Amino acid sequence: MDLRQLEYFQMVSRLNNITRAAERLHVAQPSVTVAIKKLEDELGIQLLDRSQKKITLTSEGKVFLKRVEGILANIEDAVIEMQDYQGLAKGMIKLGVPPMIGSFIFPEIFAGFRKIYPKIDFTITEEGSLAVREMLEQGDLDVGIIILREESKFLDTVIIQENQIVACLPLNHPLAESSKISFDDLRHEKFIMLKEDTFHRRAVIEACENSGYYPEIAISSSQTETIRALVANGLGISFLLDSIAERKKDLVGIPLENPIKINIALAWKKDKYLSVATQTLIDFIKNNFAGKVKL
Repeated sequence: MDLRQLEYFQMVSRLNNITRAAERLHVAQPSVTVAIKKLEDELGIQLLDRSQKKITLTSEGKVFLKRVEGILANIEDAVIEMQDYQGLAKGMIKLGVPPMIGSFIFPEIFAGFRKIYPKIDFTITEEGSLAVREMLEQGDLDVGIIILREESKFLDTVIIQENQIVACLPLNHPLAESSKISFDDLRHEKFIMLKEDTFHRRAVIEACENSGYYPEIAISSSQTETIRALVANGLGISFLLDSIAERKKDLVGIPLENPIKINIALAWKKDKYLSVATQTLIDFIKNNFAGKVKL
C-alpha cells in the first residue's frame, strides 16, 4: 500500500467517477483503476460498488475513506509544518475564488500582497462559491474567497466586503429608468445566469420561485464579461454584484425591491494546519481589506 493508492481512492470516492478522478489527478484512467484494484486486493475487501452506472462506496469503503482522509490530511500538514520550520522565504497558497468575485476583488488583493511578498506563489482554482466552499471543507484548498450567506461550523471566516445583487438590463430596456425593480417585473424576461455551482444563481432562482415562477434561463456562463456583453447586446437580463455593475457603462444596474444582500468573505478550514504563507495572506487581508462596506 502506498500514498498514491490512497490519494486515488480518495479522489474517486469524492467524484464517484474514475474518469473524472483521473482528469483531476492528471493521470491516465488505467493507472487509477489498477491502483484501486491493488488496494482492494491487499485489504481483501471491495471498496467500490461498480454494479451501477455511478460508482459508490461500499459500507467498508466508507469506513476506510474516513481513515484515508485523516491520514492524507495529517501528511500534508506535516510537510507544510516542516517547511515552515525550515524558515523558507517562499511559499505556495492554494486559493479558490469564484469568477465574479475574482474579477474585481482578487486582483487588488493579489497586487498589494505580491508587492510585499513577491516569493509567495498562488495556485488559483476558479469555481463557483458553493464549489469553493465544499473544497475548503474537504481540505483541498488553503483559503477561499466566497459568498457567505450563513456561517459554517467547518470554516473560519472574515468579512471582506458587503454587497447586494442588482438587476442588470440593456440601456434601452423599458425598465432601464426604474429606481427599483421586483422579480415579478421580470417574469417574462430571458435570464443570463452564472453556472449552477454559484450561490448567486441559487439566490436569484429562489427569489423568482417566491414570486411564483421559474425563470427562463437562456444562457449560463462562468464569465462575468461574457454575461455583460450578452446583456449589453439585448440578449437577456442578468444579475451582478453592485460593485461590478456600477463599473459597466453599457448596461444599467437597478436595485431590487427586496434586496439580496450578501457578504464576501475570506474562509479557511478550522482544523487545517495553516502554513506561514497562508497565515500571512489571512493577516494581510484582515489588516487591509476586511470590513469594507459597499451597500
